[in-house]
Amino acid sequence: MKSVVVLVFLAAVANAKWIDELQTNNYTSNVPSRRIVNGEEATPEQFPYQVMLLTEFSNDVGNILTGGSVLTVNYVLTAASTFFNLGVSSTGGTAVMGAHIRINQEPSQQRIRFDASGITVHPQYVANGQNRRNNVGVARLNTPMTFNDHVQPIRLPARSDTRQFAGFMGTIAGFGTATDDGPLSDVLRYTSNSIMINSFCMARWDYEIVQPDNVCMSGDGGRSSCASDTGGPLIVQDGGPLQIGIESVRGNPCSIGLPSVYTRVIPFLPWIEANTDYVVRP
Repeated sequence: MKSVVVLVFLAAVANAKWIDELQTNNYTSNVPSRRIVNGEEATPEQFPYQVMLLTEFSNDVGNILTGGSVLTVNYVLTAASTFFNLGVSSTGGTAVMGAHIRINQEPSQQRIRFDASGITVHPQYVANGQNRRNNVGVARLNTPMTFNDHVQPIRLPARSDTRQFAGFMGTIAGFGTATDDGPLSDVLRYTSNSIMINSFCMARWDYEIVQPDNVCMSGDGGRSSCASDTGGPLIVQDGGPLQIGIESVRGNPCSIGLPSVYTRVIPFLPWIEANTDYVVRP
């Protein structure tokens, strides 16, 4: 009986520590603006492929909260930049699947650790200010997740898919705040806008930032993702959700109408398949 009481006590302490860390924003983005802007609250199960990544670094650097997508039971797809903070590499972290209210330990949530050894980033990833090339990474979880109504894998384009997706309606979700300087959102939020032709996006930004391996979502209405949403999936509806981009913010503030720029998934399908257990469709 004493051992049962001790276990219950330890579980309560762990839960309190988890909620306290989230409520006090120990997980931050280390930038002034960090949010889905001009979006709205998602409904539970609306984005079952969405992942909240709580990525850890050495004590003097701090931890960050970013996004990702469920690739398989073992892997999360995200941006390479989520695993670096002020030039320091991540020591591991926790992937949270099935979350709607991030500060609660909801029954729908699956919280699974990943170690530094489970992190793989593209070998040609480069971060030079706003110019981030080959910004794709994956995290192998320590134990497999379980698929259910709240947690489902995202679908990636087929190997033969050559579409640019211009004109499709894109959607991005995350736990960023909806105001310029407020705290991270307690609930999952999302926003949508049309996918742009790259040449139009280049005209708003420049060729140095926007390359063929990027895809852009219009910033009409000030609707955009921002830094704490980095790594989250940009999806379109094509016989169901289809991930065509990985959030990789360029520019700040994010609510001034400029397009948001993402890593285009299709050029990196061979790399994703080679570094995970995901099987790309022909």
